[in-house]
Amino acid sequence: MVRRCFWALLLCVAVLSLMPTGYLPPQVFSLWDKAQHALGFTALALLGLRAYPRQAWPLAAGLLAFGGAIELAQAATGWRHGEWADWLADAVGLALGALLVWRPSRHVPAAE
Repeated sequence: MVRRCFWALLLCVAVLSLMPTGYLPPQVFSLWDKAQHALGFTALALLGLRAYPRQAWPLAAGLLAFGGAIELAQAATGWRHGEWADWLADAVGLALGALLVWRPSRHVPAAE
């Protein structure tokens, strides 16, 4: 189930990232652009690392490449703008997601 949610979110991020901004609901997408990137990639990291815990590094590299590909694709459209600062916000979101996944497990006592 987590894997399906991860892939569904990945598809949603791709679609929403490439849609013309006029089609995006303003109530949901009124956050600062960099915050949207960071939150989206935090969610991708959380789900991805839960879905594929033994493939953390390939997953992180793949999500970083995905973020870069989105920026290149946005630059190729006539209605969106690709920015490397957005890609940096994606990387910050990935790092935050990884911290949220790995940090709590260090403080949870082992079950007996």
